Amino acid sequence: MADILHKVGIQSATLTEVYSAITTQKGLAGWWTTDTEGEGNKVKDLLKFRFDAGGFDIKVIELTPSSHVLWQVVEGPEEWIGTTVSWELKKEGDYIVILFKHMGWKEPVEFMHHCSTKWAIFLMSLKNLVETGKGNPNPHDVKIDNWN
Repeated sequence: MADILHKVGIQSATLTEVYSAITTQKGLAGWWTTDTEGEGNKVKDLLKFRFDAGGFDIKVIELTPSSHVLWQVVEGPEEWIGTTVSWELKKEGDYIVILFKHMGWKEPVEFMHHCSTKWAIFLMSLKNLVETGKGNPNPHDVKIDNWN
């Protein structure tokens, strides 16, 4: 198994603001993809994300307000199905730190390299959304290859 790991610090924010950006339709559409359906603020909620190159559905598995979110991919690219996405939030000095994990990849295929880079781009979009009020969700994100 292989995992994607990232750490991002967000300034001028509260834990509640960052948590809201990853657990509400408005928040998710503001940094990840404008084509977002569903709310992610209750366990068992189903979120639907669509991108230029396809999409996927994610089920909310765990929620601990302002500190932890866990999703499981239930529909989408074969490499993603069954993987989990974990968000750990904590305050460190002037920053809200996100420890991000996309876990359970069967093997580190080329698509995983793409996804790791895109997760970094979208995490920076999340940072921008919370710090400035404007993210860069799909279709306004940085394109990196033929998968977008």
